[in-house]
Amino acid sequence: MNPIRIGIDIGGTFTDFVIFRPDTGRIETFKLPSTPHHPAEAVLTGLRRVTGSENNLVIEIIHGSTVATNALLERNGARTALITTRGFGDVIQIGRQERPSLYDLNFVPAQPLVPEDLRFEVDERVNSSGNVQRALSVEQVKEISSYLKQHNPESIAICLLFSFLYPEHERRIAEQLRQEGYFVSLSCEVLPEFREYERTSTTVVNAYVSPVLDAYLDQLETELRSISSSKLQIMQSNGGAISPYEARQKGVHCILSGPAGGVIGSQYIANQTEVTNETSTGSEDSLKLITFDMGGTSTDVSLLVGEPNITTEATISGLPIRIPLLDIHTIGAGGGSIAYVDAGGALRVGPQSAGADPGPACYGRGELPTVTDANLVLGRLDPDYFLGGKMPLEAERSRQALHKLGLSLGLDSVNAALGVIEVANAHMERALRLISVERGYDPAEFTLLSFGGAGGLHACMLAKKVGMHKIIIPPYASVLSALGMLAANVIKDYSLTVMLPGDTQIDTIESAYAPMVERAMLELQKEGFSEDLIHIERNLDMRYKGQSYELIVPFSDRCLEEFQALHHKEYGYFRAEAPIEIVNLRVRSIGKVVPPSLRLNKDAGLDPARAYIGSRPVIFHEGSLPTPFYRGEELLPGNQIAGPAVIVRDDTTILLLDDVSGSVDTFGNLWLQIHSEEYGQ
Repeated sequence: MNPIRIGIDIGGTFTDFVIFRPDTGRIETFKLPSTPHHPAEAVLTGLRRVTGSENNLVIEIIHGSTVATNALLERNGARTALITTRGFGDVIQIGRQERPSLYDLNFVPAQPLVPEDLRFEVDERVNSSGNVQRALSVEQVKEISSYLKQHNPESIAICLLFSFLYPEHERRIAEQLRQEGYFVSLSCEVLPEFREYERTSTTVVNAYVSPVLDAYLDQLETELRSISSSKLQIMQSNGGAISPYEARQKGVHCILSGPAGGVIGSQYIANQTEVTNETSTGSEDSLKLITFDMGGTSTDVSLLVGEPNITTEATISGLPIRIPLLDIHTIGAGGGSIAYVDAGGALRVGPQSAGADPGPACYGRGELPTVTDANLVLGRLDPDYFLGGKMPLEAERSRQALHKLGLSLGLDSVNAALGVIEVANAHMERALRLISVERGYDPAEFTLLSFGGAGGLHACMLAKKVGMHKIIIPPYASVLSALGMLAANVIKDYSLTVMLPGDTQIDTIESAYAPMVERAMLELQKEGFSEDLIHIERNLDMRYKGQSYELIVPFSDRCLEEFQALHHKEYGYFRAEAPIEIVNLRVRSIGKVVPPSLRLNKDAGLDPARAYIGSRPVIFHEGSLPTPFYRGEELLPGNQIAGPAVIVRDDTTILLLDDVSGSVDTFGNLWLQIHSEEYGQ
């Protein structure tokens, strides 16, 4: 029997489940309210719902968790100590000279995760060639160990100077501390690259979040044994899955695991449906998307040209993290984002969220107005169909919450609701422009792929604001991150700083790659992948000598020419005579997984009458308009819908403006076309 594969994504408001049964080819989905006080509770409740009374089911779980993310954002990770080379104990506080808010005199930088009294320095020294200039003092390590026992840290980060060239000193310290029962994070294992501040920060973040993720996974795996025979994998920020053992050791790799699933899900949908976009010149580019994931607490956006973009220069909660991860921009704007009036009398929305508990006012437990409450007051949500009717919304509570907000602004509840939507849209519009216009891309050449539980209500408005013509909303939009996890390969990333001249012989570079590739192959084979299912990618971090930033270039005998071309594309110039450096070697090993196949619907028809629910007034900025409502699950391929309209699905709602038309393809995707020429209005 083929195992049942289950993708699980814990969000701030809901936990999403996607179940794929290979024997029948069926995909099932459902959502449960998240349990922030005990994240595993919602996961286990959902799994029991899937398995029922059957104890002999074999299931395979791919899980994206916010446990590591929340530990970092909320600063409730493990009590962490840091051991560095003499003179480098304060590097995590000094940081770089960059100032995120150059003219903000009240700017408060992110506080280091390690307090000053838990930063220790050892008298060892390795030079930039990897040669030992001062040996490690064993007695000094024992003194530090004795001091640690008095202060009870839960985790220890070790980051010594040039340990990526000579890791022996870090390993000797770790050996002693691990024997004493500490969780130890080594920079030579987490990030064997140069740049002392970023390497130390990444290692400290790993030490800070890994014990929290370890405790969560230990509890989850223990509970899973009582439910069924299961295999558990964890989603990484780089778009691939890893084993729970690796996730426990390298929690920093799972900081953006949920949003990463959404980007992989977008790529999966696009590949399955063969998305193409006609640009203004009439040419066609496959898979040219801007992804828009609006959930209950946040919105995540990303840009795909051919494939997801990988970055090694992320900053999360004010802390640099240098590991490879998907290039995703996140803001605190979601359906549960709380609206309020600030001290200056201005309307604000987010980043604070009502989350799952108490949730928006219409959930019946809270009283604060949120984006979801605003949509309900404007008639854009059907309170009787929310979550397929399993969770009716209390519209009167929303009206009361918006009425109270409006009193502070001199507005009635309807205009207050319109203001909330406008402010939330402004936040999300800035995010879309940041990943497109500010990086030299014209949004008009892209299709907006909208998903997340709240995305469909805002997609048309945002597309118009940034000048996009087309939108695609998959039938699995509300749970696309969980679906993407089922489509994710197993991926492992390795890196090493080498600092070689750009004209280094290919054979020399091949020799430097050899141990990394061997390790990559071996680790995937241990996880059960045969050689024919393993794909190895080799890349170089390259720069002009003297530059402080690098570009990632595929390794080949033409890497110098490709670097020049990429530099010209990214920065508008290249320097043909300037010497080039190879800074880092990168290896990505991919264990290929067969994703579920989307099923075609052979029924067809132009008239969506069978899906028609009825008509009711919906409030837009232009005023109240009679608007037809349609049941999304009843729409057939070929159905045409003209806006204004509202499409209600069990787990999401889609709003079509009056200048938008929609059609359904054979996979059930809703394609929207914006006809207005007044973009940005």
